[in-house]
Amino acid sequence: MISTVVTSTVSTITLVGSLSLIAILLLLGFLIQKEITSASGNEKLKNLARVINIGIVPLMIVFLFSVTAKVAETLK
Repeated sequence: MISTVVTSTVSTITLVGSLSLIAILLLLGFLIQKEITSASGNEKLKNLARVINIGIVPLMIVFLFSVTAKVAETLK
């Protein structure tokens, strides 16, 4: 039974780590896209830069949660 619990725990931790990495990379891509579109003189691209904030905010929350969890894990 212990090996089953350990295996499922390791699988869950690996999955969470992978999702955190994907979220961080997606956040980085959105931030780069926002900078590129907001620097443009085109009004449609400036509107797109504002719309990108809808994706940036939840990903920023995930990033902060991930960093907090890693810091807490390191301090233990």
